[in-house]
Amino acid sequence: MNAAVRTQVAIVGAGPAGLVLSHLLAEAGIASVVIDSRSREEIESTIRAGILEQGTVDLLAGIPGSRVHSVGSRHDGIELRFDGAGHRIDFTGLAGRSVWLFPQHEALRDLIAARVASGQDLRFGWTATAIEGADGERPRVIATDDAGGALAIEADFVVGADGSRSVVRRAISGSHDGFFREYPFGWFGILCEAPPSADELIYSNSPDGFALISQRSPTVQRMYFQCDPDADADAMSDAQIWDALQTRVPGHALIEGPIFQRDVLRLRSFVARTLRQGRLAIVGDAAHTVPPTGAKGMNLAVADVVLLARALEELLLRSDAHLIDAWADAALDRIWKAQHFSWWMTSMLHVAPGATEFDRRRQLGELRTVASSEAGRTYLAEGYTGWPLG
Repeated sequence: MNAAVRTQVAIVGAGPAGLVLSHLLAEAGIASVVIDSRSREEIESTIRAGILEQGTVDLLAGIPGSRVHSVGSRHDGIELRFDGAGHRIDFTGLAGRSVWLFPQHEALRDLIAARVASGQDLRFGWTATAIEGADGERPRVIATDDAGGALAIEADFVVGADGSRSVVRRAISGSHDGFFREYPFGWFGILCEAPPSADELIYSNSPDGFALISQRSPTVQRMYFQCDPDADADAMSDAQIWDALQTRVPGHALIEGPIFQRDVLRLRSFVARTLRQGRLAIVGDAAHTVPPTGAKGMNLAVADVVLLARALEELLLRSDAHLIDAWADAALDRIWKAQHFSWWMTSMLHVAPGATEFDRRRQLGELRTVASSEAGRTYLAEGYTGWPLG
């Protein structure tokens, strides 16, 4: 069966960026259609980390049914650990803001439920295959489903929130046209059944490499340690994993428990060279990726669409293009700040392959400077909790 749909904004991708954008557009009275190649079950069950900035939490809390305050856990600081000692970074005291630990898949469950309840045209299992009329006033998204059906969505504007393999990005500038960095280490991550090893997240630098001690719930911990990006997640025994984690957090005893998930995450940075062309734009992972050290991924996606929603409101409701013409530069200003913060946190906390004794002592000097300086602690707190949206 072939079908054609007409709407004001076609959104490819039902992740945080696409769903938040559809919500903000609906509040402004702008219709949208959202498609995603995944099923609703797949989206809601794919477990991903979630450290949310103050601005992101404030936005989500205003969406009906949000559990960000009831299920999410507020954190007013982190522990920066090195030389076997912990140094607390007081977010509220230094920056007047906090972060929330609220896994991304939980936020997506809330967003999907809210959009469905509001009557959003949200179509799962539809894969965008092409963008037609990219240079015109009414671009079209061409999509197919597993049953062989075809769908054409004609819109006044098309937004690609469809991840790193974005079809919309290819229509704008080519899939690999951008700025890219791959780090020479990865993260070995585990989920385990155990109560939290600390009240707040621990970012630990040690001679053996980096570790992040986090949590998911009162009974589940999420932990990471620095590893080779090509490491085999199944090659280590549970005992070896716990030994690797403990040696990277010297002076702090971890609470161990059965490990029920393990994976290896590569660390990459990417920024697309072009975020918008005519009536097409890309947001979220389609536009940029960051290493997870600075907790910027989902937060950057939300910041992208807050700006874009305002620009589309002016364009589509008032025929005023000044905000959409300025949108890419405004979004990139925050994107590059986040890239720098993520790179800084990553380089300060990880031990690079082939690092010399000079490199190690310089890194410790940087950590001591940050921990002992109110200005240094404030910079970390402001970057981690997020700059004001918009």
